[in-house]
Amino acid sequence: MPVLTRLIPSPVVVDIRPGAMDDLAGLLADQRISSSGRLSIAVSGGSGQALREKLAPVLPDADWYAVADGTIDSAVRLADEIKGKRYDAVVGLGGGKIIDVAKYAAARVGLPMVAVATNLSHDGICSPVSILDNDNGRGSYGVPTPIAMVVDLDVIRDAPVRFVRSGIGDAVSNISAIADWELSHRVNGEPVDGLAAAMARTAGEAVLRHPGGVGDDEFLTVLAEALVLSGIAMSISGDTRPSSGACHEISHAFDLLYPKRSALHGEQVGFGAAFAMRLRGAEEESLQFTEVLRRHGLPVLPEEIGFTVDEFVRAVAYAPQTRPGRFTILEHLDLSTDQIRDAYADYASTLSS
Repeated sequence: MPVLTRLIPSPVVVDIRPGAMDDLAGLLADQRISSSGRLSIAVSGGSGQALREKLAPVLPDADWYAVADGTIDSAVRLADEIKGKRYDAVVGLGGGKIIDVAKYAAARVGLPMVAVATNLSHDGICSPVSILDNDNGRGSYGVPTPIAMVVDLDVIRDAPVRFVRSGIGDAVSNISAIADWELSHRVNGEPVDGLAAAMARTAGEAVLRHPGGVGDDEFLTVLAEALVLSGIAMSISGDTRPSSGACHEISHAFDLLYPKRSALHGEQVGFGAAFAMRLRGAEEESLQFTEVLRRHGLPVLPEEIGFTVDEFVRAVAYAPQTRPGRFTILEHLDLSTDQIRDAYADYASTLSS
């Protein structure tokens, strides 16, 4: 009988622990990554400089590139700068924007990419997607999964706590996204990749149910692992379906409608997930979401991220346009503006009771 399996695109190394950055040179010297030490390292022009000063002496054959912002122009510029220089790999050292720029640039020149995350703001640290700003707002670009993933918990603790909280919102939103995927399967027959769904749901549940907080290494480890698993789940399914549903449509609507005022991605999708769970009638789950989000200091109402109820209603009404072809509870219910307003009033009333 033939044995049928599939290859899962995933990093060859995942190193999540305090002090992981101290062993970065040895990890990069792994013959599967860079036997010669010829590396292109992308860092931010601000906080990345301190890490460059620390790591440059132990990476003498690396070249360092400052990345100005998280735009498609910066990613193309980085690719042009490193093209033809015989590097073994591209290293993205920084937050989500730097890693997304490095992923795109590495894909453009055909090199493997190593993600060294300095915060845990969203699941893009290990996903096959780069989110980059462009002339039309913001776009998602398919890229290979990083070949290695490094998270130094000592560095994470030094990052603004808001970024860690944002990662919590992104991780728990997986649960809502999987509910949307399963809804689409029931209504439209859309195939659900069981392995990708299981991985993304397990990641979200691990963060949702963990009793620790952002100052706790054990909790930070679970959160980092959840974000990595979410990225691998997207690689397995070949799209963002395991981690992106109505919650992300609402967040994208905020980004597009209010580009100068939108909050952090994880803040928006966490709140969006709690509201989406309420829309699908999962009242206990929605309350659990809001309790956990509040415990970690995340927003659960629009005014907590600077929006009025009217602006939130407008974002929810606009949300389905952000992902044409994706079916979620928003497309299923097809609510009018007045119905969205009523649904929000019902959601908000349970939080004040």
